[in-house]
Amino acid sequence: MTLRPITKRIGSGLAVGLTVFALSACTSNDADAGDKELGGGTSDAKSGSNDESGEKVVIGFSAPAADHGWMASITESTRKVAEQYDDVELRVAEGTNDVNLQISQVETFINDKVDAIVLLPFDGAAMTPIALKAMEAGIPVINVDREFDDPNAARVTVLGDNYGMGVSAGQYICEQLGDKPDAVVAEIAGIDSLPLTQDRSKGFKDALDECGLDVDNRVAADFTVEGGEEAAANLLQAAPKIDAIWNHDDDQGIGVLAAIDNAGRDEFFMVGGAGSANAMRSIEAGDGVLKATVIYPSTQGADGVKLARLLVQQKAMGDLVEVGVPRTIQLFAPVVTKDNVDLYLGTAFES
Repeated sequence: MTLRPITKRIGSGLAVGLTVFALSACTSNDADAGDKELGGGTSDAKSGSNDESGEKVVIGFSAPAADHGWMASITESTRKVAEQYDDVELRVAEGTNDVNLQISQVETFINDKVDAIVLLPFDGAAMTPIALKAMEAGIPVINVDREFDDPNAARVTVLGDNYGMGVSAGQYICEQLGDKPDAVVAEIAGIDSLPLTQDRSKGFKDALDECGLDVDNRVAADFTVEGGEEAAANLLQAAPKIDAIWNHDDDQGIGVLAAIDNAGRDEFFMVGGAGSANAMRSIEAGDGVLKATVIYPSTQGADGVKLARLLVQQKAMGDLVEVGVPRTIQLFAPVVTKDNVDLYLGTAFES
């Protein structure tokens, strides 16, 4: 089955974790541990905590227009994190879905000689040349969410895990329905032409394969409330019986849930996607079909600010042995349920 490599990766990750644990034991304060401990990059007594105030860092930030809850949270959380540091000056460009305007925003950052640029491109391919220009000017670029065509266009890339979202959703459904081989599973995707939607659907299919389930009914929406409602209405008409639904996006999920209410259907449970606050509150209340959601972090820009600050101040990530900031960071896609919603609600975005 196609998911077996995933299982092996999980097992390998555990093995790596155990190896690191063993290595830590060997480099402890034991007299036989050697003269030098491996411990946490620059977070030591000599150089101080990474959060201690240091040299001033001017960071330019540009992202698409906040036309839905997740994107609005990207900019909001970025501002909030920057405000926590008295040594960070964040210059936020107006959100735009005009590629040419975003290019000019980055041009301005370059001309102003900012120390770093955190960039969530409206179009990764179109923004690649200007990002390369910034890098060539000695300004590190932190690429968020949508990758450039050339890896040299960014010093650090911070990504969510679209494939992992599908895997997490599928594994949760398998846990609930694994003993029902005839269970009917439906999927409400986002925009099918986007690679991120394709990745989510592939991960979902691979995870369901592992427990012998299939996607029996599938429709695509457009990440909007209206599109979600229309797609869900079509799905419910086409499928008289459903056991579980995975909806890729909690913003469009508002419309999906409205269609479900209008149809008077409640014989199934639903899993959401992205991790909105309103979805989590519904999960917490336990008063509807929505029982879980899979997180796609809206804090990636905020992470980008923290990483930019470390880069400019020549610090490392305190919990790593490595003395520099990693080149690529991919964030996890956990499943939020009623049992763990308190852990995630504080960083969730409002739809």
